[in-house]
Amino acid sequence: MTELATYHKSLGFKESPFNITPDTSLFFPNPDHVAALSYMQFGLENGSFTLITGEVGLGKTLLCRELLKSAPQTIHTAYIFNPLQSREDLLKSIHLDLTGKHSGAVSTSNLHDEIYHALLNIAEAGGKAAIIIDEVHCLTPDILEALRLISNLETEKQKLISFILVGQPEIRKTLKLEALRALSQRISVSYSLKPMSLKATNNYIHHRVKSCQNHASFSFSYMATFWIHQYSKGIPRRINQICDRAILAAYAKSRTYITANIALKAAKEVISI
Repeated sequence: MTELATYHKSLGFKESPFNITPDTSLFFPNPDHVAALSYMQFGLENGSFTLITGEVGLGKTLLCRELLKSAPQTIHTAYIFNPLQSREDLLKSIHLDLTGKHSGAVSTSNLHDEIYHALLNIAEAGGKAAIIIDEVHCLTPDILEALRLISNLETEKQKLISFILVGQPEIRKTLKLEALRALSQRISVSYSLKPMSLKATNNYIHHRVKSCQNHASFSFSYMATFWIHQYSKGIPRRINQICDRAILAAYAKSRTYITANIALKAAKEVISI
């Protein structure tokens, strides 16, 4: 057992409650995130584009993974979490996720044909397809236009594919470019994530602690969560970093209760990095 796991276990945790990696088992139903997720779930089936934006650390990737976890089995998804690819590689990644097979296409035109036939097969089997792209703000206008062209693949009676675009707010500026006006007009659902309120931060911290406890022995005071919210500005990733530092400090002092002083010191240490 690692030293990190040892100190968590000694404090009554079965695992780290504030790991910054996206873990759907610790998903907290903050109203803002629940609203964003509901838009994404709607977008899976509506045959158009859904845009979800939020600043760094607000939990966008966790939302993507929660969406994949809760998606109906009838919906075939392609999840692109590394958008820094060429146009052809991106299309091949989409084809692979939708079919489970590597494309043998030698041109963009052939790739479009293969994806179209894959979508037809999915539709004929009674299913639907959706492409979820994380970090969409990293895509070039050329690749964004390629996504729009894929969305043109349809039959006379139905759209064959939906798109969920998730990224930082600067994607909204990119979408205002004249070259992308056709894509912008395809976006039917749009939502902007916001930082957590003080109440949500308090509930989030207690949710994480409770979810990872073997027994109820560790807690944060209200004033501790107040200072954590003040310094994190309600950003979940920052909350996790400060709380993790506070737990380490509590372990060093053989305590199972985070006071305002411990939280304040941890917050200042994290923010100064």
